[in-house]
Amino acid sequence: MPKENILVVDDEEDVLELVRYNLEKEGYAVQTAACGEDAIKKTAAKLPDMIILDLMLPGIDGLTICKKLKADSRTQNIPVIMLTAKSEDSDVVTGLEIGADDYITKPFSPKVLIARIRRLLHRNIAHDLEKTPVKIHEIIIDPSRRQVMVKNKQVELTFTEFNILYALTKRPGMVFTRYQIVDVVHGHDYLVTDRAIDVQMVSLRKKLGSAGKYIETVRGVGYRFKD
Repeated sequence: MPKENILVVDDEEDVLELVRYNLEKEGYAVQTAACGEDAIKKTAAKLPDMIILDLMLPGIDGLTICKKLKADSRTQNIPVIMLTAKSEDSDVVTGLEIGADDYITKPFSPKVLIARIRRLLHRNIAHDLEKTPVKIHEIIIDPSRRQVMVKNKQVELTFTEFNILYALTKRPGMVFTRYQIVDVVHGHDYLVTDRAIDVQMVSLRKKLGSAGKYIETVRGVGYRFKD
């Protein structure tokens, strides 16, 4: 049974109890927080393995919390799943831009949430990709440490950004459609907009600096890593 510690942040008591009940039934250790301030304190006291974060919180909102987490070297690699009552692309895009790894819209099925959690915590990067180090151009990727070096300088990536880069560099020259990228990173039949994938690519290129030029856009198709 899994033993990962998951922090659930939501100001609705019924949502907290619903998520807690279902996660504990699956064997996860669960902490809860009803506001942003409490979430930050609990994260600092004991780093969780994952955070399920409502966007609409009293005080410090979920987007601000996510931004703080992803800017801190101690917490930036903790996977974050956003909970939102809104379904507009703008909310999803904003969360992904600041580093969230996944999202789910209320009302949600506990089974779907658990599937998303398992995917983020335990999935392989891709169906047939061996977890071997990659060295291409001035980039070195060590999947066992989830570490990326560009010109001997470490680059901090989110969980999702790392998986995208690793998948692309394992198949240099191969054109990945946006749907294939989603399949590699999130799994088959995962629903996400083209815009969300494009946002991840913009962020990834920016973080890679001069090496970002190797991620090429194939107009009307998707992306590839230049070999």
